[in-house]
Amino acid sequence: MNDKPLVGILMGSDSDYDIMVEAARALQRFDIPFEMTVSSAHRSPQRTAEYSRTARQRGVRVLIVGAGAAAHLAGVVAAESTLPVIGVPIDASALKGLDALLATVQMPAGIPVATMAIGKAGARNAGIFAAQIIAGSDPVMIEKLETFKQELAAGVEAKAEALQERLVRDGF
Repeated sequence: MNDKPLVGILMGSDSDYDIMVEAARALQRFDIPFEMTVSSAHRSPQRTAEYSRTARQRGVRVLIVGAGAAAHLAGVVAAESTLPVIGVPIDASALKGLDALLATVQMPAGIPVATMAIGKAGARNAGIFAAQIIAGSDPVMIEKLETFKQELAAGVEAKAEALQERLVRDGF
């Protein structure tokens, strides 16, 4: 991306891309520049620590971290950085992501990680939540979020109207 990234997206494996790209899509919706990379808490701990420690210097303001199974990545990133960390549990084991959810949400005192839902919806919400964090000091971003919320509400209204039409059509 051309602009300095405001959000860093990390994933424990490139196999997590199809899920974590949802965070990127949400950020793109709000014109928020981001960077995305692979780093592992277990296989590349030095890379993870270096990325986490230097993110603020690169202009990053929020970190979104996705990992499955033991899912230690978000906690390690939060331990190494003073930036807000948003964790996205990924279904990568026989436990269907429950292990990742519990590992991500159960951080010790002093190492906060905002934890989203398992999978694509969680990744998308992580991107939206990052936009909300950034909006705290950006009136333009606040307007974009307000427009987004209005679009969500309009979508529900349209679905409610379509349901009423279907009920009439079906004789109810």
